[in-house]
Amino acid sequence: MKFGYTVIWVDDVVKTVEFYEKAFGLVRRTLQDKGQSIWAEIETGNTTLAFSSTSEAQKLFPGGFHANDATQPPALIQISFITPDVGGAYMRAIGAGAKALDAPKAQAGGQTIARVRDLNGVLVSLVSG
Repeated sequence: MKFGYTVIWVDDVVKTVEFYEKAFGLVRRTLQDKGQSIWAEIETGNTTLAFSSTSEAQKLFPGGFHANDATQPPALIQISFITPDVGGAYMRAIGAGAKALDAPKAQAGGQTIARVRDLNGVLVSLVSG
């Protein structure tokens, strides 16, 4: 078994993909309008990061769900991007509209980590490689 992809359901898929392109320098792989929902994938290396419309989640999870909400505390899940320049990546993300959580900080093991929240409130960490 291998890890295939992560899907994040958001209210505005196009705006979210544009944010990830600007904030993290990622490249859009696909964007499909499926009528009542939109599906998008971005290049992140070996694993795919995908976004889909909240309208799809409403069909998939008729019992309800906790939507990502930038005005509420974050869900306890995090996307992590490895970068050789955590400080530069952090500033780029903030400049693109990410909400600052933890400025770049060297950890005991020598790794540097910073955390932001995307425009949907999703936690994103930037980690030195």
